[in-house]
Amino acid sequence: MKTKEKIIAAALPIFNEKGFGAVTMKQIADVMQLDRRNLSYHFTKKSLLAAIAEQMWDKLEKERKKRRDFPSFENLDNETKMYYTFQKEYAFIFNDIKVIQHPLLANKFTELAKSSIKDNESAIAFAIKLGNIKPEPFAGAYHNLCIAIWALSFFWTPQQAIRKVQEEAEIRKVMWSLILPHFTEKGITSFKEFFGVDFFEVIGKPFKIDMDVGFF
Repeated sequence: MKTKEKIIAAALPIFNEKGFGAVTMKQIADVMQLDRRNLSYHFTKKSLLAAIAEQMWDKLEKERKKRRDFPSFENLDNETKMYYTFQKEYAFIFNDIKVIQHPLLANKFTELAKSSIKDNESAIAFAIKLGNIKPEPFAGAYHNLCIAIWALSFFWTPQQAIRKVQEEAEIRKVMWSLILPHFTEKGITSFKEFFGVDFFEVIGKPFKIDMDVGFF
């Protein structure tokens, strides 16, 4: 590995553990057993963030291209899993709204959000044409659903930290629980054939209606 690649590889887990704002370049230099001036020759903190972000965008775009051949159940599912993977690998970015809004990243994240939502809309439109999803029940329902799917996928790990839940498969279950109520019988059958009856039956635990409800 080249020196810059080594620095990026060393800095990423430090940022993920402590957060971008809390880490100094001296801390990175100390971990790498480098002279601070040697590290500064290759990177400032801002240019290091730019290099890590560029690495992330390259990987993310390659992964997204694999999933954009045509809209499908599989692509929706894979995009959700893809976001989860990147949130783990680049946790310091996805878990910090200040980093997401950093001038080096903000515009690309905005474009990524628009593209992801559009892809979700294409998948639902395709499913409607196939007869797998019912027509829109009211204006805006499916556009809002597509935004919800994106938001769920994009902000999954921060809410996991708040809830102290680490189940990896939960994101897929929650995502599909939003979409499946809009499926036709044909769509449900296709879903079971593709993902398996076992997955369909463990989307989530049954909701209890015989619970104590307080009234004000």
